[in-house]
Amino acid sequence: MKRLLALVATCATVLGLTAATSPQATAAATGCKIDYTVTSQWTGGFQAAVKVTNLGAPVTGWTLGFAMPDAGQKVVQGWNATWSQSGSAVSVAGLDWNRTLATGAAAEVGFTGSFTGANPKPTAFTLNGVACTGSLEEEPPPVPSDGTPVDVNGQLHVCGVNLCNQHDRPVQLRGMSTHGIQWFDQCYNPASLDALADDWQSDLFRIAMYVQEDGYETDPAGFTARVNELVDMAEARGMYALIDFHTLTPGDPNYNLQRAKTFFASVAARNAGKKNVIYEIANEPNGVSWSGIKNYAEQVIPVIRAADPDAVVIVGTRGWSSLGVSDGSNESEIVNSPVNATNIMYAFHFYAASHKDDYRSALSRAASQLPLFVSEFGTVSANGGGAMDRASTTAWLDLLDQRKISYANWTYSEAPESSAAFKPGTCNGSDYSSSAVLTESGALLKSRISTPDSFPTS
Repeated sequence: MKRLLALVATCATVLGLTAATSPQATAAATGCKIDYTVTSQWTGGFQAAVKVTNLGAPVTGWTLGFAMPDAGQKVVQGWNATWSQSGSAVSVAGLDWNRTLATGAAAEVGFTGSFTGANPKPTAFTLNGVACTGSLEEEPPPVPSDGTPVDVNGQLHVCGVNLCNQHDRPVQLRGMSTHGIQWFDQCYNPASLDALADDWQSDLFRIAMYVQEDGYETDPAGFTARVNELVDMAEARGMYALIDFHTLTPGDPNYNLQRAKTFFASVAARNAGKKNVIYEIANEPNGVSWSGIKNYAEQVIPVIRAADPDAVVIVGTRGWSSLGVSDGSNESEIVNSPVNATNIMYAFHFYAASHKDDYRSALSRAASQLPLFVSEFGTVSANGGGAMDRASTTAWLDLLDQRKISYANWTYSEAPESSAAFKPGTCNGSDYSSSAVLTESGALLKSRISTPDSFPTS
């Protein structure tokens, strides 16, 4: 988990700008379709998702326009675009990373709003001034898959830039990460994993095994045994288990190279016959070059492959697994010098209150060239604390869903920090799902994870 970052993303203000201030050059559109969905509503406020699909010629630079039907409806905060409102007229301009819409392509944006009277849906939209005549009906809910995530998907593998299942179709896994099992092991018991699999409908259980900070180095045999036990518990419930070699301090993974070889040789040999295991070999490298991380990966991956040749391996990236963005770099260093191994993915981590549009832009660019896995993210600040940023978290999750990028949230624990899913004392009881025990962050993540997966099987 991130404790201190050298760089924190600068967030551009989403309100008070008009389409005329955007540097984007727009091109005419000849047709479009809008899907407008009110995803939640509360007294005086609501959250809406807007998907615009270009049915005409490709456009480079787009502006969506619509009018609020009621005078009391106001945009409060928007994401994945620049939002502005004048009177009832709302203008939504694409950002650098989503400003191009090919024919048939879609952009997904959203906002929170306020209202004083009724809250009717807008009924007329334009794309670059051309009326959108597509249906305003909400998309039908996805059809749930039969069986558990592992039953349906089987052994996973990397195909192109995607994580794919046994049917060679791209899939997205959604789940939760433990906190350090040396501190909150009591939270990971049969009742809590039953809740995660059945109530949360989680596909993925990330097992964060710290190496330092009273972790693996203090009792290698004991921590290895506990990781294996948690893998078995996830397997019994049909969830994928992500084994996280949680290196953080020191940030150079080569410091733990021999420990990594010993640990992964053991767990890979023991779990080679399982279909539910994914290996994450270095949590958040920091203070180290990409070449140093790559050197580490190219020594550890063969150890895993010797015992388990088929499992997916996730490689941490520079700058606390930010693809180098938190170190002032970007994904190009990985694109230009990828790890010499197959069936691997690259880690990307973010904390929604600290990492915003420039980080989302980096992930969007990289996702078209690299297989990415968000093996850790938080709804709060990079230090694990502060208020949850609902708007930024929603923008991130919408983007990950759109790109079919798998994710694990930090954390499925009662840690005394706002990133935790549970209120203090939860792990002493048997309830891990109700509103009585969930924090604001936990309630949001449960609502997102528990929606149907609809894994493709043909």
